[in-house]
Amino acid sequence: MRSNRAKVRAGVSVAATLPMLAGALALGIPAAHAADHPLRDLLAGTKPTWATARADKGATSDGTRMSARVYLRGRDAAGLAAYAKAVSDPKSASYGKYLTAKQAQARFGATKAQVAAVRAWLTGAGLKVTGVTQHYVSVTGDVAAAEKAFGAQLHDFAKGSKTYRAPASTASVPESLAGAVLTVTGLDNAPHMVTHDDRLPPPDTVFRNAGPFSSYYGSKTASTLPEAYGTKIPYAIKGYTGKQLRAAYGAGTRTGKGVRVAITDAYASPTIAYDAGTYAKRNGDAAWKTGQLRQVLPKKYTNTKDCSASGWYGEETLDVEAVHAVAPAANVTYVGAASCTDADLLDALGKVVDSHLADIVSNSWGEVEAAQTPDIAAAYDQVFQLGAVEGIGFYFSSGDDGDEVASSGTKQVDSPANSAWVTAVGGTSLAVGKDDTYLWETGWGTEKADLSADGKSWTDFPGAFTSGAGGGTSKTVAEPSYQKGVVPDGLAKADSADGNRVVPDIAAIADPNTGFLVGQTQTLPDGKTQAYSEYRIGGTSLAAPTIAAIQALAQEARGGTPIGFANPAIYAKAGSKAYHDVTDNPTGSGLAVARVDFVNGYDATDGLATSVRSLGKDSSLAAVKGYDDVTGVGTPANGYVESYRRH
Repeated sequence: MRSNRAKVRAGVSVAATLPMLAGALALGIPAAHAADHPLRDLLAGTKPTWATARADKGATSDGTRMSARVYLRGRDAAGLAAYAKAVSDPKSASYGKYLTAKQAQARFGATKAQVAAVRAWLTGAGLKVTGVTQHYVSVTGDVAAAEKAFGAQLHDFAKGSKTYRAPASTASVPESLAGAVLTVTGLDNAPHMVTHDDRLPPPDTVFRNAGPFSSYYGSKTASTLPEAYGTKIPYAIKGYTGKQLRAAYGAGTRTGKGVRVAITDAYASPTIAYDAGTYAKRNGDAAWKTGQLRQVLPKKYTNTKDCSASGWYGEETLDVEAVHAVAPAANVTYVGAASCTDADLLDALGKVVDSHLADIVSNSWGEVEAAQTPDIAAAYDQVFQLGAVEGIGFYFSSGDDGDEVASSGTKQVDSPANSAWVTAVGGTSLAVGKDDTYLWETGWGTEKADLSADGKSWTDFPGAFTSGAGGGTSKTVAEPSYQKGVVPDGLAKADSADGNRVVPDIAAIADPNTGFLVGQTQTLPDGKTQAYSEYRIGGTSLAAPTIAAIQALAQEARGGTPIGFANPAIYAKAGSKAYHDVTDNPTGSGLAVARVDFVNGYDATDGLATSVRSLGKDSSLAAVKGYDDVTGVGTPANGYVESYRRH
């Protein structure tokens, strides 16, 4: 969110303004001249860091068409943040005193006068208002009009191999609107797209796992394959089911009855009802009741090619089936975004908050922190804070690429999981034994080595890092109060003496080698026939809905009263028996599983590929005793759900 608000003269820098102003006064020029350059209020973060002088390719043509969103600050932004904090803190007198969506809007939303003033300013600059919501005013127009409205020239900048438009200086608004405008997005046209956090193949071609499998951890040993870490290793799990996950995380007799969970993703699977129903029937989950699964969808979809729309179908399927498997009586509302852009996902989250569609919201998507600009972060945080005052908690997957160095070249966390107003969910490798007994967990981090040509060894064992739970220290978000005293200073103060937000907060199963069985309608290799099939999947995309479902059980345990933004409560239990304290070496020796895959992804026609996958090897991150940046405070243990009961 913005801080250190600054006032500048339109079109010139602060440094250039001061001597000119002093000279004007000395010469006795009429004060009325000051009105030609009214004071402006800077919108911090609207000039992207990549829009450098070196990358500048010159001014964007005045006639270039563009669109933007002006997010509304509301009538009491500071009060909103303060109330969101108080209502979520178990130690506060205001804890649990939530507002309805209507009350929240009346107390903190933009006034009619603010909206009218923003509209007048935008249209006066030559922009056309195309929409007004509780959160923003959207406009279209040409670059010249946008430059007039926002007091900054728009230039073209090189970014990688492409060129994008962006403000050459920080955008601003008239000082009279400082209290009405939160930020503006759309002035730069670089892609602001998120990805789903999972290990899904494109569902337009069927994906299947090759065997052999273990039905529970260690049930089938790879006796004919080479040893790893000095011992014979088990085959990968075929895919855990709800019964196994419920036992591992202490569900007890709770089912999530009376609780509604929302799931946000992009687009919508056309076969979700059939797939979810078929999966439940085949895997021992309770049958879906009429009306238990609902969908809230946009009128039309956009960016379907750039976002690989069909790839999101499997994401929705995983999220819906995982929530139902762990909380079989919870109601589920799927809220599909029109695309994978931040703008459309913000709209989906806004729908949840504006109509209070659920108390718990699972979100299995994100992007690296470096790709998130402060303007977008401010818009997200406002929605999360409005949700908090209504008793809505948001759960975000922490990412699937560990510290992100391998994928981005920079050590960083993911967003929106980095927000201080959401619960970031990390990932583990889970061992569930015979009779659904919880054995242990490690932090999720995989190193892969292939079987040698002669079948007698693993090539370059333990191999290269392939994937792992996202985590680490944010470079942009300050350390929230609930993390102080729990998160070690070595993590919190890694980049700043003042401390920063560390991700994640809590964790659950994520490793695709100890993953979850999911069922989905996919296209067979002939490219024409579609059929339902099941396969194992993982990623923090699995961890997020699993924790969301467990929170539904916890809400049921406290009599249905919403938990809301859960982080203060989650950290208050840190170090207690409510959690499994996950480490990377729970057995005292290295851990790995053997995995056999179809080369073509669906059958043995093109052969099989055998590999060893090490557990607990997450890039530079490590799961250790106490809080860590792979699993947070740990995973839910037998006492977690019931710890929310009111005594």
